[in-house]
Formats: sequence, structure tokens, C-alpha cells
Amino acid sequence: MSIPETASRAPTPPTDKKILVAYFSHSGNTREIARQLQEATGAVSFEIVPVDPYPRDYDAVVEQAKKELTTNHRPALKSAGPDLQSYDVIFVGSPNWWSTIAPPVMSFLSAHSLAGKTLVPFITHEGSRLGKSVQDVKRLSPGATVLEGRAFGGSDVKNARENVRKWLRELGLIK
Repeated sequence: MSIPETASRAPTPPTDKKILVAYFSHSGNTREIARQLQEATGAVSFEIVPVDPYPRDYDAVVEQAKKELTTNHRPALKSAGPDLQSYDVIFVGSPNWWSTIAPPVMSFLSAHSLAGKTLVPFITHEGSRLGKSVQDVKRLSPGATVLEGRAFGGSDVKNARENVRKWLRELGLIK
């Protein structure tokens, strides 16, 4: 299997499970947690990138996200990502937008058959925690086992390494 140009692999996996970290990041916070997950597990990392980038201006992106979520819009993605059939565990990362996962993550989940996979949501936020993101991941991933997931405060992501590792130990993915 070749890894798409937007994917990267950590050097040594500490578990026998094949793990993918798929994430969308607007401000960089979700990317940082994804990096920490990849580093700790040896996972393959895939950044979900929409064809049309979101505005950098906070108010503009808030309005666009609200409109997309209200109309059930699924933005086109630059890449569908790696073949998910070879992965046992798929971490699904997103910022919390209007109490759920961002539309590009919805596009990614909707584009794949995830039956039989274990999905682990992780969310970055500035106070809204998981919201209804876990329920929405379940809704978009029929037949998958969706774990409760974890929320990380955006202002704390640079210092989240120990929390990430503790969570991975709880999941039985690292020792």
C-alpha cells in the first residue's frame, strides 16, 4: 500500500494493531493532538483537507461552518485517504464546530465503509468539550464500534502529551 502524499508514518509502532489517525484541523490544535497520537502509537497519520480551504477569519469560518452544518453540506476533499480496510483502529479528529465534528470529517466518514472498524473520536475545543460529536460519528459510521473519545482544550494541546499517553494506556494501545 502506498501512503498518500498527505499521510505520514511514525517510525516504530508499539502495538500490533494497525492504527490510523485521520483528522481535520483548522487552527492547528487538532493537528497537534494527531501528531501526539501518531508519535505515541506509531500510527499512520492522514490529514483531511477540503478542496476549498476555510477562511482564516474567525467570524467568517464560524458563519460558514454554521451554514454547512445547517444544510448538511459535505465539502469535497483533496484526497479520500488511505485504504481503511487494513486498519484496526481509526482515530477521528476534529475541532468542535457548533457542538459537532467539522463538515470535512463528515465527508471523510461518509465516503468510507467503516463496518467492523473501531473508531476513536478526539475533539479539540475552547469550552464545548465533545458536544454531540460522538453521536454524529456513530451516525455516519454504521456498523463501526465507536468509543467515547476524548476532548482536549485548544489552549492546552501543546501540554497534552501525558494526557494523550494516559488515554492511550486506558485504551490498551500503549503500555
